[in-house]
Amino acid sequence: MTKFNDFLAEELKDPKFKAEYDALEPEFAIIQAMIDARKESGLTQKQLAEKTGINQADISKLERGNANPSLRTLKRLAAGMGRTLRVEFARR
Repeated sequence: MTKFNDFLAEELKDPKFKAEYDALEPEFAIIQAMIDARKESGLTQKQLAEKTGINQADISKLERGNANPSLRTLKRLAAGMGRTLRVEFARR
């Protein structure tokens, strides 16, 4: 992983790259929160799929960042993990 981290550190020196990277932070945060919640719940993707009726392949796509979930989908995922979804508009 060091080679990637070194590469990323170098790329982040470019202001345009850094701006684009920073703009994606909210999406990365949602993805990571979803993965963390699933793992803390002790569920595999397959188990979460069975609980929510959402296809396991679709859960995998969401966790890889290859899909944009609706609020309805996020609520279903949260419920399947015994959680609630909270969305907020925070001040900068």
